[in-house]
Amino acid sequence: MNVKRLFGTILTILGIMGIIYAGYGFIQQSMQWRQLLVAAVIGVIFFISGIGLVRNTKDEA
Repeated sequence: MNVKRLFGTILTILGIMGIIYAGYGFIQQSMQWRQLLVAAVIGVIFFISGIGLVRNTKDEA
């Protein structure tokens, strides 16, 4: 099993969770906008880096 691909998958899932958390908070208006903005930005960074790791890692047999 490729460690880079596994780490990329984990980062992607964490990014999706961060984006969903921020979106839910924006809809509910339950938190400060700065906290939600930070969660959204970190989620997007994790998501993009995870997708990049999965896409650029070659399969080795």
